[in-house]
Amino acid sequence: MYVRTISRKNKNGSRVTYVQLAHNLRDKDKGYPKAEVIYNFGRADDLDVEAIRRLIKSLCRFLPPEDASQVQASLQRHPEALQFIRSLPLGGAYILRRIWEMLGLNTIIVQSLKGREFRSPVEWAIFAMVANRALVPDSKRAVEQWVREDVWLGNPEGVALQHLYRAMDFLLEHEESIQREVFFATADLMNLEVDLLFFDTTTTYMEIEDEDSDGLRRYGYSKDKRADLPQVVIGLAVTKEGIPVRCWVLPGNTQDMKTVEMVKKDLQGWKLSRCIWVMDRGMNSEENRVVLQRAGGHYIMGEKLRDSQGNYKEAFCSPGRYHEIRENLKVKEVVVGKGERRRRFVLVYNPEQAKKDKAIRERTLNRIEETLKALGGQKKGKSHKKAICALLSHRSMGRYLKQLKGGAIKIDRAKVKSEQALDGKYMLCTSDDSLSAEDVALGYKQLMEVERAFRTLKTTLELRPIYHRKDERIKSHVLLCFLALVLVRICERKVGLTWDKIRAVMERIHLVEFQSKDGRILQRTELTPEQTNLLKKLNISPPPKLFRIDIRG
Repeated sequence: MYVRTISRKNKNGSRVTYVQLAHNLRDKDKGYPKAEVIYNFGRADDLDVEAIRRLIKSLCRFLPPEDASQVQASLQRHPEALQFIRSLPLGGAYILRRIWEMLGLNTIIVQSLKGREFRSPVEWAIFAMVANRALVPDSKRAVEQWVREDVWLGNPEGVALQHLYRAMDFLLEHEESIQREVFFATADLMNLEVDLLFFDTTTTYMEIEDEDSDGLRRYGYSKDKRADLPQVVIGLAVTKEGIPVRCWVLPGNTQDMKTVEMVKKDLQGWKLSRCIWVMDRGMNSEENRVVLQRAGGHYIMGEKLRDSQGNYKEAFCSPGRYHEIRENLKVKEVVVGKGERRRRFVLVYNPEQAKKDKAIRERTLNRIEETLKALGGQKKGKSHKKAICALLSHRSMGRYLKQLKGGAIKIDRAKVKSEQALDGKYMLCTSDDSLSAEDVALGYKQLMEVERAFRTLKTTLELRPIYHRKDERIKSHVLLCFLALVLVRICERKVGLTWDKIRAVMERIHLVEFQSKDGRILQRTELTPEQTNLLKKLNISPPPKLFRIDIRG
């Protein structure tokens, strides 16, 4: 599609030019393209220029903000008087800043600064690093340039690299009070009920090869499957709505079982209302259950179905029928023991998962039979013994095998039968008798909110890998990611969309800078209906049309 002009000669010898909107259409009979007129604008000397301007402005809605701004600037009656300088993304940082202020984070940080001789913009530096994590995660060194050239944060002062590092040190000094104030402000803003708290841990690796002898960077069990690199363990507590409560940074060799008492102790002073802790089976021990019940607390925890003590067997053998609470979700309540030894279990059964477990086991048994057949044809020797050891220690196949006295191995049919009884099932225990079996099962399923939070931290906010060497900087980096996660989750809960979608829509709002000999104008692009709707759901007023007008004297 294009604009073309055609001329015709009048009888008196004068020429008249017409302006047309046309496009080329292939003529099927003649085999070559032919111009087809879509619209006639009229004579070139009698055009409705204002109507054309309105049409161009209307079409600018479909252009990227920076391109639209340049086109609109060229439409000024005196284009030489107003010059387009640059266009910066505004929308994403704008909503993050408004939520930051709704939570009172700016006030919390400023109050903590009282009596301190900081001349650098600490609060703005912290917000800049948090916003960068949520919008375009990058290194601290890159944040300095990002604030200066690639985004409009609205900060009155520039932020240099040394300001960022000082702000990180300050943030760590006040991590306890800041996390506490942020949570209670979030709970008030979102009207949260803190009746269930979910806790889990993950790991994140470091881009170095050496571990610390007594610091955070240690080798351990890697949930990122990077056992070749030192790591740190990160603990995270969230509400049932997926809103983060608090985070912890621990040495990379910390076992999950040892984190529970620390978490309970750290949140004890927060004076939360009646609270039920939800944790997975990796944290289930008699000691941890006692810790969680202190001061009237309660727990819902996963049980290990294949523990060596076989504690689950008594519960599994108890009579009673499963009753369906949701599609593909059935539960049965079992109480084992009396008095102090009394424990309440909830058995959960998923028929759909049972079919998958059965199919996986059958494939595994087929692999075992093929492997055993291949081993039977090999000559006995060192390589043969090595192959047998590898098979017995295999993560999935080894559980179905047993070794006979003569050294031969075969499928343990009794073990296969016991595994069949576990298909599609898992078991929970709880200390709260007021919860129904349905509440226990559905509450535990919400533990996935922690997993979702970890995925957001590691992917969207790019928590990993960590390049900092000092323990203090590592903790500050995680805390910055935690604050970004709080802002992101609030946006998602209020809007009902993923942060990726919200960010994509809002980052199309740009702040455009125009300049002339008389001064400078900072003006935002026009809001689309989608952007207006998002701001309304977030309860945030739209950014002003004109941000700033500087007139030269």
